Amino acid sequence: MHFGEHLTIDGYGGSKDKLNDNQLIINLLNDLPKIMEMHPISKPEVFLALGNDIKDPGGWSGFVLIQESHISIHTFPLRGFLSADVYTCKNGLDTNLIISYFKKHFELNSVESNLIKRGMQYPNHNIY
Repeated sequence: MHFGEHLTIDGYGGSKDKLNDNQLIINLLNDLPKIMEMHPISKPEVFLALGNDIKDPGGWSGFVLIQESHISIHTFPLRGFLSADVYTCKNGLDTNLIISYFKKHFELNSVESNLIKRGMQYPNHNIY
């Protein structure tokens, strides 16, 4: 048994306008925990992240803390790119549902995703 699952999503060719819509990001961070039957313990927070002159043209970074862990989103509208994490102590994430949700809402052309099993040696009882 493992402690939890961490889904990473990198989305490409997304809508510039949707990736630049902070209200859309807030709505997604409000709705996705409900869809996944998880329990928010904070309101979503979204911040404008200014770019740098290296490879980051700037965008929005947001997160919501859930009892089960967190969801975070980073958008790069000028690159049509999105990077997101869904981490939970629940096992059996519906990765297809989550990926489809991101693809639909940001109009992503393609997605790379990885599912990482976390805490493979997590104790099955309290040790202290």
